[in-house]
Amino acid sequence: MAQMPRQPLFLARSSYRQRRLRDAIRFLPITGIVLLMLPLLWPRGPDGPGNGQVLIYIFSAWSFLILLSFLLTRRLRNDDAEEGNEPKAEDG
Repeated sequence: MAQMPRQPLFLARSSYRQRRLRDAIRFLPITGIVLLMLPLLWPRGPDGPGNGQVLIYIFSAWSFLILLSFLLTRRLRNDDAEEGNEPKAEDG
């Protein structure tokens, strides 16, 4: 009986890191939804935060998501460039 060639048990470190970065980038919209919906759970009325505090929180969460997506995509591009997988421009 012929045996199939063995596949490596583990992925290469750079390939594994790229996949995890892509997973983190895919998870960003879910993180954004949770962060932006969180003020709906805060108490209302005199005991809760004012409108100004809520707006500051929303702007901070929005800025955090922009910064995080920038850093993740930049790191993903750097990993792609190191491996020589940089996308080529197509002539159209």
